[in-house]
Amino acid sequence: MARDILVVEDDSNIVELIRMYLEKEGFDVRIANNGGKAIEEFQKKEPDLMLLDIMLPVMDGWGVCAKVRETSKVPIIMLTAKSEVMDRIHGLEMGADDYLVKPFEMKELIARINAVLRRSEIPEDTKKRLSFDKLAIDLDSYELVVDGKKIDTPPKELELLYHLASTPNRVYTRNQLLDEVWGFDYFGDSRTVDVHIKRLREKVENISEQWALRTVWGVGYKFELLGGESK
Repeated sequence: MARDILVVEDDSNIVELIRMYLEKEGFDVRIANNGGKAIEEFQKKEPDLMLLDIMLPVMDGWGVCAKVRETSKVPIIMLTAKSEVMDRIHGLEMGADDYLVKPFEMKELIARINAVLRRSEIPEDTKKRLSFDKLAIDLDSYELVVDGKKIDTPPKELELLYHLASTPNRVYTRNQLLDEVWGFDYFGDSRTVDVHIKRLREKVENISEQWALRTVWGVGYKFELLGGESK
């Protein structure tokens, strides 16, 4: 079944370009050209994801985002000509899942939509805590427990380890990890992933014979199960 994307944008040229690319990718597309219409369309049928411009007639994107967040956790990617850091922070605080500054490449938009949809699909019962032999990753309390001992771990390292361990044996490229773990907070390069993996290995390497944090040369990284299963 095709995913339903609600595009909230008042520039007709941008709307038609987005519609063309999204439909080509197999999405169903609905359009709202002002904030009031966006709320109407949302209430008719909750979309799988909302692309939301900030500068809109009737009600601006901030107002639409706040209204939607009263009742829904639907993924929201904000589209705007504003690039200031404070606008990005405001988007985060309002509950946006990602933030794309105009002008943008359509390929980047598609990649971000797919990444946000993947993140939203992680089952609720696996979102907070993962347990393996001699390893517990807890995102409720942001704690890493290795061989029975709590290990002081920066939040982004913990999120990276959690992301890898939540889908054991799946190989992630550096760019996928940057997109899915760092998202639009990220301003560096792919070596950031290597540095975080190195620090994680110092904390968890050779603890268990049932799992390992692996490098897949020329591709990226994976959390490999060698025996046993997560709890």
